[in-house]
Amino acid sequence: MIDAIVNEIILTPFYNVVNEKIDTIYFGGGTPSILTIEELQLILEKLQNKFKITPDAEITLEANPDDITTEKLVQWKKAGINRLSTGVQSFLETELKWMNRAHNVTDALNCIDAIKDAGYIDYSIDLIYGSPLLSNEDWKRNVSIIFEKNVPHISCYALTVEPKTALDKMIAIHKKEPVDTEKQAEQFLILMDWMKDAGYEHYEISNFSKPGMRSKHNSSYWQGKFYYGFGPSAHSFDGASRRWNVANNSLYLQSLKQNTIPYEEEILSATQKANEYIMTALRTMEGIDLEKTAFAFGQNIAEKILSESKKWQTGNKIILTQSKLILTREGKLFADGIAADLFITEK
Repeated sequence: MIDAIVNEIILTPFYNVVNEKIDTIYFGGGTPSILTIEELQLILEKLQNKFKITPDAEITLEANPDDITTEKLVQWKKAGINRLSTGVQSFLETELKWMNRAHNVTDALNCIDAIKDAGYIDYSIDLIYGSPLLSNEDWKRNVSIIFEKNVPHISCYALTVEPKTALDKMIAIHKKEPVDTEKQAEQFLILMDWMKDAGYEHYEISNFSKPGMRSKHNSSYWQGKFYYGFGPSAHSFDGASRRWNVANNSLYLQSLKQNTIPYEEEILSATQKANEYIMTALRTMEGIDLEKTAFAFGQNIAEKILSESKKWQTGNKIILTQSKLILTREGKLFADGIAADLFITEK
């Protein structure tokens, strides 16, 4: 797999951008923390040979708490990885077992201390809310640990049950409790209050950071920047088209052995580009910039979005300030639905 990814990096054509520079690299979408330091270094070396990487690039590695050791932290830092994203999910033993996580609470607590002791200033912790076992008091305890340990960035996600998964089947046969969406909404609302009181910026629906500690990589997606993706299921975007690799590992490996990147591609229409901007910008604390919309997609598009937003403004789900449409506290609960309502339809 590593050989295939390296070969894909070599084979990938450049986007047609003058003096293109890469300022973020992200190892994720799986469990990259199980890779050896030699494997990580090989991928980084090929990226550095292929692209112009800025000296201060943000290089993030997703890591499971049970994979984090003092030795690995030292190696990762030496290799140039300067940011970690750790899937803690919960500081409650019953919840971790319910979610079938490999780590325990001790691992979760110790990994944060180890990350800080290794000299990492920039790191993020993932937490999940809205599981059937999580009371509001338990949720407060989880979040309070983030405050106690002065974690600079936190990503919080509502528990979702994907179709045909083991969890979905267990719920269907009544061996596990179903998700309560009203409880999820309540826990998200109180989370926003706690994070605001603690001085965190709610800069994107699922992400909170201390000032100056936003994820540069994830922010680039919401800002519509170009990006390359390598590996099975990886997506790439060049401003005009989106391409995605096959998800099947065998097909991916076989194709790269024959020096072919197995991908599908979609050329985005002007309407699709506008709708992607609506969807991503609305999720951020800066909101939809109507002046930017008019410049990029036309004054008529900006006016249509503004017109469609009026009912959401009346319902106190959106506020209009300095030509920007921004979700209110309650509006964040309906972000996807509001975005869909604001979408431009193809002519």
